[in-house]
Amino acid sequence: MLEIEGAVEATWPDEGVAAHYGDPLREQRVMAGAGALVDRSNRGVVTVSGPDRLSWLHSLTSQHLERLQPGETAQALILSPQGHLEHHLTLTDDGTRVWAHVEPGTAPALVAYLNSMRFMLRVEVEDVTGRFGVVSLTGEGAAGFGDVLRGSGGVAMTSESFGMDVLIDRGEVAGAPRRLGAPVAGMWAFEAARIAAHVPRPGVDTDHRTLPHEAGLIEPAVHLDKGCYRGQETVARVHNLGHPPRRLVMLHLDGSVDRLPAHGSPVTLDGAEVGFVGSAALHYQLGPIGLGLIKRTVPAPATLLADGVAAAQEVIVSPDDGAKVKVTLRRDSVPQPPAAARRLK
Repeated sequence: MLEIEGAVEATWPDEGVAAHYGDPLREQRVMAGAGALVDRSNRGVVTVSGPDRLSWLHSLTSQHLERLQPGETAQALILSPQGHLEHHLTLTDDGTRVWAHVEPGTAPALVAYLNSMRFMLRVEVEDVTGRFGVVSLTGEGAAGFGDVLRGSGGVAMTSESFGMDVLIDRGEVAGAPRRLGAPVAGMWAFEAARIAAHVPRPGVDTDHRTLPHEAGLIEPAVHLDKGCYRGQETVARVHNLGHPPRRLVMLHLDGSVDRLPAHGSPVTLDGAEVGFVGSAALHYQLGPIGLGLIKRTVPAPATLLADGVAAAQEVIVSPDDGAKVKVTLRRDSVPQPPAAARRLK
């Protein structure tokens, strides 16, 4: 859709699609109202086919996928052995194969990992990014636009942010707005709406040490009662016994400053670094906003500096997240000092 008049290409991490089409604030209003089409065809698309596909993905990811019904959408994570976030998948099953879309540039690494775990199971993994593109539909018109695309062979799923994502033939992406009679919005508008909805973007609002609890991904992407998967021990330990060391916050930035904090720039409190800035955008109602990953112990009311810009916190992940099980020790389970020692006291 970069051929549309007024289109300006986005920079990292969204090279290849439009940042905006001339008026990003108006595009946000349209997204929130009648609805708009957003070109996200820079995202990776992966398919998994074969009779063992659901049980296999169930064993590898954080989500319960064995009984995923055709047309149902799920989010799933692939974690490191230490429980750190490696891949985030938004996926659906069409009855014969699983379709997943992932962050730009991450499909090859995901496919390589999945293929390394195939063993003798009846599954086939394919990177189809070169053949299929993601378009996202938002607002009141999302369902109607989605029905048109789905009716011509598109694969639809609920968006991980809002509205609907549809995977369509890459050659049809450019003509989709004209075909649907839909207005378009760029990634600046989409990202502002995502930040306002408190939805983190893996690889942008996270780093190589991020745990699912820290980013608020437990509810949408982790099933806490399923069987073993890589990294499950860390997830269970944090959920039941501990607190994650960091927490995701929304940053309400000082609107009198004429710049947004840079990605990865430090978040500080009283001169000490307490985290980093992930995403930042100008929202048509809220003004400048961002997402930050900060130390859990930072007081929630504290005003921070994000790349030197004053920022008030809005709690997304509670400082008390985790430690869902209260451990109570019976007196007879606690070692008692010898009688002589008790007398000395």
